[in-house]
Amino acid sequence: MRRSLLLAAGLLACLPAMAQYPEKPVTIVVPFAAGGPTDKVARDLAEALRKPLGATLVIDNVGGVGGTLGANKVAKAAPDGYTVLLHHIGIASATALYRTLPYKTLEDFEYLGMVNEVPMTLIGRPSLPASNYAELAKWLDAHKGNVNLAHAGVGSASHLCGLMYQAAIKFEMTTVPYKGTAPAMNDLLGNQVDIMCDQTTNTTGQIEAGKVKAFAVMSPKRLPVGVLAKLPTADESGVKGFSISVWHGLYAPKGTPKAVVDKLNAALRVALKDADFLKRQEALGAVVISDARLSPAEHKKFVEAEIGKLGPVIKAAGQYAD
Repeated sequence: MRRSLLLAAGLLACLPAMAQYPEKPVTIVVPFAAGGPTDKVARDLAEALRKPLGATLVIDNVGGVGGTLGANKVAKAAPDGYTVLLHHIGIASATALYRTLPYKTLEDFEYLGMVNEVPMTLIGRPSLPASNYAELAKWLDAHKGNVNLAHAGVGSASHLCGLMYQAAIKFEMTTVPYKGTAPAMNDLLGNQVDIMCDQTTNTTGQIEAGKVKAFAVMSPKRLPVGVLAKLPTADESGVKGFSISVWHGLYAPKGTPKAVVDKLNAALRVALKDADFLKRQEALGAVVISDARLSPAEHKKFVEAEIGKLGPVIKAAGQYAD
């Protein structure tokens, strides 16, 4: 009885603080280095969230170990709504890529809602003797055992896309890992590797400049933006049913009060309708979420489904990060 009374008293004492939330800046932890595509999404989102949330938002880049250092920092943070995580598809793939994680993906976070989806593109070195997907498919078939696929490191979006693509076409390539997108792209531009599958945030500029060969977008539908609109989908190109995108979601530590979760979710819904934010995301080829995955419950269901989809492919490839 005494314990129940003390707990009730503690909860009542927290109510005024929760009602006034936020009273100080909110930190968005980005589990990757500054300047990358996830960092760009976070900074654009921080600006769009500032007004509906009524607080300044600060970006904290905590890179390392494929995003798990930053994710763990948030999982272990005080559940008061002042530390949140913006993570991409890696929060789902990490459960298979790492044999042990310092946190439990589906248990140690409050899911706040999805933010966007960034389509992937299949691109090739400038000297590759193929100008469309049909020609690429023939070239691949003629060079079995001698095709190099670049990616930005184990656990990166380009790594996952490459694994999924190889599984879909039942064609094994020699994967060449790099320490980031920039060095991988440099070697592709220099004809040192053959192909790469990476997100539009990293490839659109090179495609527009004609510096790489572009073969397909890995989204369910064609993209309506600029030069990307000319690219067929993988499904249209013969890789039936195949699609993969880099999605971003927002998370808080487990135990964050429902009132705070609700306020963060409400602010997110407003931010994702911000005209400037929409314009910036469209320029990157990203699609801002407007469906049921904006809700915490549906966001979590989606991540759980992604874990189920990515896990078997990663385990079959045996390309673990540790």
